[in-house]
Amino acid sequence: MATTPEQIEIWCKCSSEHQTLEFKEAKTKFSNSKIYEYCVAIANEGGGKLVLGISDQVPRNVVGSRAIRDTVKMEEQIFQAINFRVDIEEVLHHDGRILIFHIPSRPQGTAYHMKGVYLMRVGQELKPMSEDRLRHIFAEGEPNWLNETSRNGLSSEEVTDLLDTQKYFDLLKLPYPTNQDGIINRLLDDQLIVRKGSGHSITRLSAILLAKDLNDFPEVARKSPRVIVYLAKSKLQTRLDETITTGYAVGFQSLVKFVMTQLPQNEVIEATIRNEVKLVSEIAIRELVANALIHQDFTIGGTSMMVEIYSDRVEISNPGEPIVPVERFIDGYRSRNEDLAKIMRRLGICEKRSSGIDKVINEVEISQLPAPFFQANYGRTTVTIYGPKKFSRMNRNDRVRACYQHCVMKWIMSERMINSSLRERFGLPESKSAIVSQVIVATTEEGLIKLDERAGTSRKYARYLPFWA
Repeated sequence: MATTPEQIEIWCKCSSEHQTLEFKEAKTKFSNSKIYEYCVAIANEGGGKLVLGISDQVPRNVVGSRAIRDTVKMEEQIFQAINFRVDIEEVLHHDGRILIFHIPSRPQGTAYHMKGVYLMRVGQELKPMSEDRLRHIFAEGEPNWLNETSRNGLSSEEVTDLLDTQKYFDLLKLPYPTNQDGIINRLLDDQLIVRKGSGHSITRLSAILLAKDLNDFPEVARKSPRVIVYLAKSKLQTRLDETITTGYAVGFQSLVKFVMTQLPQNEVIEATIRNEVKLVSEIAIRELVANALIHQDFTIGGTSMMVEIYSDRVEISNPGEPIVPVERFIDGYRSRNEDLAKIMRRLGICEKRSSGIDKVINEVEISQLPAPFFQANYGRTTVTIYGPKKFSRMNRNDRVRACYQHCVMKWIMSERMINSSLRERFGLPESKSAIVSQVIVATTEEGLIKLDERAGTSRKYARYLPFWA
């Protein structure tokens, strides 16, 4: 179906570019190599449209494009360059000529590349895909690691000996069945076990969630969480290294409580009363531990989810680089292990999609702590959450990170960040407004936030948006 000028108007009203739409002004020209790269990146993300002749900044307007006069020849050049077909459509809008590149999705289990580089979009940029993301794509269509069986040929009694079914029913808030048939039928209905012949098989997913002892399941045992406590701010001296061998669901509360008992205490004076409080709140630990358990890459061997506790911070990490850019952890969601996530949500262990990180950031802002640091490196995803630190002791990166996260939190609450809201987040008096303005400028220079132009150009009443909004 041909694209109409009316459809163009609808696209112009989009508040932001998204997975299936990419806008470029290209008033007079647009390089062929960039066209090839965007075609590859958009195809790798499931397909979509590259649109030339519409401004790529909000407010979005039709500006018209005189690029690429011979669309048939360009289609041939694209095919020769990237080896898949892209159709180009020309639309004559009353404000100018528009070119639409209709880009198909990559085939399942395949990723496209440009001169050996597998591309994807990250905000306004094109970047090479991570090894973790490529591995995930190439594994499409293969059996899901979690859905494969771990123990086979088991009797009903052996199933209940290996799995903490009592705790499972408690988490579901259901009465415990009076006979084993009721237990087994529930596990079968929830696809946590499989009936094979006269016996039963326990899936890896069931073992990960419900095992009384993960060591009873050889392929799963290496996925046991580790808690490591160091004596100071470095890894030089270790006080404790504990492996938790109960299933993620049935042992989750115990894992969180164990981590909390290992956290350093901070002394806080409120209304002349001296109180001892933990370095990090239980809410933050709970949400970050749940996220790390759920979003890990189970196909990576020899490594597990870890909680590392230092005197001034806690680092929670999991195997696998994230499939959502770290800049979008607060507002975005995409689960690597959706079957695991669904059950954890049903058992009340994790929050609805993407709200867990929101709760962590909100808790940090209420306590006026340094902003968490999300990073992906060396095949792991790590979140660092810090203990108390005065604004005067925060470095530039600490302040910029806090500003960006505060701006995102305001956005998802349908509000906008302003100088005073950021000042309150840092716990600073009104006399420090100029310093807060410097933080906003620095964050803008980093390309993480931008001015909300709809609020006008007055600096006094300036409002700010995340760079992707």
